[in-house]
Amino acid sequence: MIPLKDDNPTSGRPTVTYFIIGLCVLVFLLQLGSQSYKTGQLFFSYGLIPSVLMGHDQLPLDLYVIPAYVTIFTSMFMHGGFMHLIGNMLYMWIFADNIEDSLGTINFIIFYFLSGIGAAMAQVLMDTHSQVPMIGASGAIGGVLGAYLINHPNARVHVLIPIGFFLIRQKIRALYVLGFWFILQFINSSMMSSQDGGVAYAAHIGGFVSGVILILFFNKKVKRKTKVIKGP
Repeated sequence: MIPLKDDNPTSGRPTVTYFIIGLCVLVFLLQLGSQSYKTGQLFFSYGLIPSVLMGHDQLPLDLYVIPAYVTIFTSMFMHGGFMHLIGNMLYMWIFADNIEDSLGTINFIIFYFLSGIGAAMAQVLMDTHSQVPMIGASGAIGGVLGAYLINHPNARVHVLIPIGFFLIRQKIRALYVLGFWFILQFINSSMMSSQDGGVAYAAHIGGFVSGVILILFFNKKVKRKTKVIKGP
């Protein structure tokens, strides 16, 4: 299923969502203009490498730019190609605005980065000796999807469903769209080794689970704040 949009309006402008999308696009354009992008060195310098983060390996001096722990964050804004970027930003565009709307600007920023950290650590713990760099916003966005599933399970999502040579457009509850996405990550991860490179399915799963857990905490936090503001 390819999501197109949701029927779930927001009460305000999702400034942080737009900023993150814009920043990811800007970083990708900067990547394209870098010689080290063409050679792949850029990914080793700014991508998250589990074996380096866990101290099993060290980068050569010509690749070392920032401390390993900082790559947890820099990797969230990098992408390996146009389709990688477009796919991630499409999900961000459709689902993140409602989570930002319910949490507020500051809480959403914290939520997004915590989801990204959870996603990164899930990928790292799957194989702490992996030397394959991990990049992409999909782990943090997985957290957004998990939060959306909890907060808006009955929202209608417009999707394209490929059937043979045809694409059928349907409106489906977010519960089924995002549930299908989550199950697909498990199926794909079971067929792929971490050393093969490609898609970091463990990060997707870790981000999604982090989002589900975090949103329950943030929802309570927002409700407590609302009660204080409204007063008796």
